[in-house]
Amino acid sequence: MMAPPKDLDLETLATPENCVADFCLIPIGTTVSVSQEVADVQRLMQKSHLSYSMHSAGTTVEGPWDDVMRLIGQAHFMLHQKGVVRIQTDIRVGSRTDKKQKFSEKVTAVNEILAADVK
Repeated sequence: MMAPPKDLDLETLATPENCVADFCLIPIGTTVSVSQEVADVQRLMQKSHLSYSMHSAGTTVEGPWDDVMRLIGQAHFMLHQKGVVRIQTDIRVGSRTDKKQKFSEKVTAVNEILAADVK
């Protein structure tokens, strides 16, 4: 394992202010259907202060980086507590510094382009 550069202080290096993460949590070793585990994760999302949207292959969530990552970790922990022994999660995360943009605005921008095709 490579050591970090000497001038890089991992104790004070910050994370991005905000992010949009799309994640798909996959319980392994359960039944073929994972709808109960998905429902459990959605209940957790409802209790958070973060914006989110469930879709057929996962959940998109946005907010402060540390809060988003903590929530995904809490989803893992919660399902482990419910007896799921192994969980694999795919996460795609985006951050930007030039402007704040909600995930719903990204979808709206594409829908506006598509709507112009019909005119």
